[in-house]
Amino acid sequence: MSDYDYDLITIGAGSGGVRASRLAGGYGARVAVCEEDRVGGTCVLRGCIPKKLLIYGAHYADYMEDAENYGWTFDSVKHDWSKLIENKNTELDRLNSIYLNILKNNNVVLKEGHGVLIDEHTVEVSGNRITTENILIAVGGWPSMPSIPGIEYAISSNEALELNALPKRMVIVGGGYIAVEFAGIFAGLGVEVTEIIRADNILRGFDIDMRTSLSKEMEKRGITIKSDTEVRSIEKHGDIFFLQLNDGKSMETECAMYATGRKANTKGLGLEIAGVELSDNGSIKVDKYNRTSQPNIYAVGDVTDRIQLTPVAIQEGHALADMLFNQNTRMTDYTNVPSAVFSTPPIATVGLTEDEACKKYGEVDIYDSNFKPLVHTISGRDERSVMKLIVDPKSDIVVGCHMMGADAPEIIQGIAIAMKCGATKSQFDSTTGIHPSSAEEFVTMRSKRNG
Repeated sequence: MSDYDYDLITIGAGSGGVRASRLAGGYGARVAVCEEDRVGGTCVLRGCIPKKLLIYGAHYADYMEDAENYGWTFDSVKHDWSKLIENKNTELDRLNSIYLNILKNNNVVLKEGHGVLIDEHTVEVSGNRITTENILIAVGGWPSMPSIPGIEYAISSNEALELNALPKRMVIVGGGYIAVEFAGIFAGLGVEVTEIIRADNILRGFDIDMRTSLSKEMEKRGITIKSDTEVRSIEKHGDIFFLQLNDGKSMETECAMYATGRKANTKGLGLEIAGVELSDNGSIKVDKYNRTSQPNIYAVGDVTDRIQLTPVAIQEGHALADMLFNQNTRMTDYTNVPSAVFSTPPIATVGLTEDEACKKYGEVDIYDSNFKPLVHTISGRDERSVMKLIVDPKSDIVVGCHMMGADAPEIIQGIAIAMKCGATKSQFDSTTGIHPSSAEEFVTMRSKRNG
């Protein structure tokens, strides 16, 4: 046993930090976790979970509207925002308790407070200094706001999850997945939503067909998307905010939300003092084993700015604990990582976009389908589902799979397994479909797209 107080001190009790810490503790290591907020991190407290609960809440408006043509009648339907927020917070409290018990049951000591590195083996938290052989930085990211006049009047996704009441009008600035998800939430709950984006289309980095299709579906739902637009300043007059735009015009709104990206939460950690090298954007540089420039200091999750997904952070934390305390050195595999945008309707994807595949393979085969789901042939809702397979013609391997439509995340999760195994298009074709389902389209697409 070393002369240090601990074998591992983790700064940050989010998904990646908790996974690494509780496994390390389970392997017999002496572990402490420093956390200045509640245990759970972005995903549990300010991201995936609370946001998905609000998405579920907003979807009930669709279900009730669609039910009419299926013979259902509802009287005196109204929505209680405060009740949804209260129940959401109750669930977050439950999850926080579960995380606390996970740490406790694996002999991990929780140090409440802001952890700061004094040197490469010493951490100060709440005025006390503790030493350790290894340090893990898992502090995640934080919403990034531009420096424009009046930005203090805007909210981020953090505050959007805790609004006291729904505004009548709302402007969401940003075109990424957080922005389009919240646009769907608030529009579904009856808010007049305008989304302002600098680019010509939403969801930069996603497949172009998914981006274009979702944009059309959002506009069908009354969401106004103002492309090639920037906010120059925000002014407040009473309860109304005035957004001055780059075209010289202005907009009025009761709420302005910014979802213009997130930055690694590395300020004030003492990383420079401990010899930890940072990238230009403030994220921590790591090697394939999650090791920083300081050999005994590691980092996982969003703070490294690799793939900012909770399951990836968990995989990285798991691999680190195995390497340090279970004699199992392995690396996280970043190929064919599936992801989803819980927009309305949702998008899910795994593998390469069409542009990425063309750059890598030259010519590729595209199989796609655009259809009205069976449920809407009676509901009357004008909503399409779009599916797309991208195939390397030389090997016949499916290198990209994308879907926009109901249940897309649930469907793509299974296809991600097939792609991880190197499935070919002929194997997709030989798979029996489940009928009637939207998912069967992925095994019945036979005609290549021309051009």
